[in-house]
Amino acid sequence: MPGMGNSLRAAALLAFVVLSVLVTLLISSVQQFGARISHFSTAPSGDDEELASLREALIHQLNERRKEIIPLLSPGVGDDDENGLLGESFSQRDSTLDYSLWNEITVGSGKTHLDEMGCDSLADMQAVEILGSGYTKLVVKVNLAGESEPVALKLVNEQGIDMGKCVEDFKDPRGCRELVSFKLRKEMVLLQRLQHPNVIKLKGHCAGGPGGREGEAERVTVILEQGNPLQMIQLLQSSWEDRFRVCLDLVRLLHFLSQSPLGSVALLDFQPRQFVTVSGSLKLTDLDDASAEETTCHTDADCTLQFPHRNFTLPCSARGVCEGLNEKRNIYNAYRYFFTYLLPHQAPPSLTHLVDRIMNATGELKADINQTLEAFEHILHLYKSGLHLENLPPSIIRDYTVMRGMGTSGNVEYRCWPSYSQQGCVLSVHSAREAAYTCNSHSQCNSFTLTGQKTWTGRLLASFRSGFSHLVPDGTSEVYVKKTKVVEKSSA
Repeated sequence: MPGMGNSLRAAALLAFVVLSVLVTLLISSVQQFGARISHFSTAPSGDDEELASLREALIHQLNERRKEIIPLLSPGVGDDDENGLLGESFSQRDSTLDYSLWNEITVGSGKTHLDEMGCDSLADMQAVEILGSGYTKLVVKVNLAGESEPVALKLVNEQGIDMGKCVEDFKDPRGCRELVSFKLRKEMVLLQRLQHPNVIKLKGHCAGGPGGREGEAERVTVILEQGNPLQMIQLLQSSWEDRFRVCLDLVRLLHFLSQSPLGSVALLDFQPRQFVTVSGSLKLTDLDDASAEETTCHTDADCTLQFPHRNFTLPCSARGVCEGLNEKRNIYNAYRYFFTYLLPHQAPPSLTHLVDRIMNATGELKADINQTLEAFEHILHLYKSGLHLENLPPSIIRDYTVMRGMGTSGNVEYRCWPSYSQQGCVLSVHSAREAAYTCNSHSQCNSFTLTGQKTWTGRLLASFRSGFSHLVPDGTSEVYVKKTKVVEKSSA
């Protein structure tokens, strides 16, 4: 089919061109910080009044963005604003504000700790791939000299909608870069304040050119640990154990956010795309739309949470704020974007009633985050300890002959779903007794092997098969064969 071949070649060429453009953009934004943009140098003199008005409007927008960050800087232990870098509006604030954090994200490298990375770390970087691009930001996976693991760089998307609209409105590319970069600055502050195992790790940043060159502070690059984008379709095809892990990590994160150093934090843009996985753990990677603001109210009617198919009304507290609104918003979003798809399907039968309780409590907002976390941790305890298998008859393992220190060769495999292996049937089990129960429930299964490999919960990986040709020595494995099969082989 020559037409299809031409289409594929054209698509490949387009992809290469796009990648080349984005990599060029990355290099120019991070390594070529010396390029300066003259302010209004080509504008006709008759437009001075209009340009001055636009400049005033842009400065107003910059001040508004600064005001958004001010509440995030307190309380903290920091230096006074000796250099006046925060401006008049900052110097009038409470002296407990962490001015050092603002100065750090505005000027120079982010190297508060010796293990953090700064502008110098980006000197010999190699772009690997574009991880994402949006209205505001560009995210690129890069390899850095001397680092064994790749990192993710976030920087202003020079070709993004936000940058383009700003330049169109204010005619000031450099000022617009500073304005658009406030989302990155806010995110850096939030990453500093909200450190948690389920929040992506801030490894450093670069404000300005290499070495934090003065006059280029509007150019900001954030250096993060690199994760894999959360793929919901792939996750739906994984084991219940791995899907439960994602939900558990999410609940632990929401529990932390409900009582964070900033207060109760709501994730206003709550979507799976805001998360990545790092070594199997779920991590929040996009915080620029996180908010610790409390909704003020006069009556309960002012405290309505609106979702596409449900509305909830929360109480207005005596101090005039909607009680628990941020926390409840997060819980329901977790229910509709994660729990609904990941939690009930193929849950162990003896845990189904507990999963159903979680689904009902979170779907109706009947439980707070403390109760939700307690319910998840209870399921994890039962699943890891095997207590949910108490009703399995102990005699079930007697139907099998065990050969310790042996493995199998010439295997006759069959497939099951979901499996840790695409070539055969590999499932997690708590013990040989559960593996025997599983093998009995598969019509094709006549034997299974425990290799000592474990999942994140400490459960064993068991390989199930229809048969094998012979045994081979393997000090880490145990082979279990149905006794009826052993008798058949002996009589043969």
